[in-house]
Amino acid sequence: MKSYANLSDEELILLLKDRDQIAFAEVYERYWRIIYGHVYKMLLDEEEAKDILQEVFSSVWLKSGDFSANINLAGYLFVSAKNRVLNFIRKNKTQDAYITSLAKYVDQFCTSTMDQLDERDVAAAIEREIQSLPKQMREVFELSRKECLSYKEIAIRLGISEETVKKQIYNAIKRMRIGLKDAVGSSIAILIFLR
Repeated sequence: MKSYANLSDEELILLLKDRDQIAFAEVYERYWRIIYGHVYKMLLDEEEAKDILQEVFSSVWLKSGDFSANINLAGYLFVSAKNRVLNFIRKNKTQDAYITSLAKYVDQFCTSTMDQLDERDVAAAIEREIQSLPKQMREVFELSRKECLSYKEIAIRLGISEETVKKQIYNAIKRMRIGLKDAVGSSIAILIFLR
């Protein structure tokens, strides 16, 4: 019997694609604490954090057959949890406690407040800015921010140097900041996606 605890994330993903329940249990054991801590810091609510944690891992199981072999598992879980928290808050905007707790969490990076945002408008503005980037710059940026690949992983995948990757991402962020400042009118849009 193989020891799943010694397997890499990539090996676990391959097993998950085949609906291996023990591989799923190992992924859960490996990541639940850090994802729960991340969600709890944003919501400051144990029960809601547990619910979102359950949704994130249920989604992993349901979508595991569609994962690509080179997906960054930790990045996927982090982004999935963050998106579920933002969706939860958007659905409960009338409850000031949630908005306040998220604003406190975000305040360490930005002085803007969350109640000035409409998440869908921000997401649409960000996507428009991404699509307006030159082809290679857009590809590098999407691999970094959407697939959560490291500079080294992007360089290997695209056959370019890490320095080129770094410059492309720097230039993409610089261009997007200008466009997002006009489109959204708030530096928090940059915080949500570009940090």
